[in-house]
Amino acid sequence: MPHVNIKFFPVPLAPEAEQRLLSRVTEAVTGALGCDPGVVSIALEPVDQPEWDARVYQPEIVERRHLLKKAPNY
Repeated sequence: MPHVNIKFFPVPLAPEAEQRLLSRVTEAVTGALGCDPGVVSIALEPVDQPEWDARVYQPEIVERRHLLKKAPNY
């Protein structure tokens, strides 16, 4: 606890950029929730654009709107 799952269109992500992303997310989560960095887990899940609506938008944004804290502008 806590777990963060970042879904995104596939893009080349250099190891340094990936590590920077993971470090910044970990820092934000630990700062906000007051937990130890060792308990944070982060998944990076590329989702192809044609699959986005069915795999992400409908089930996680539309159907779980009550949990959404920042909505996309589309």
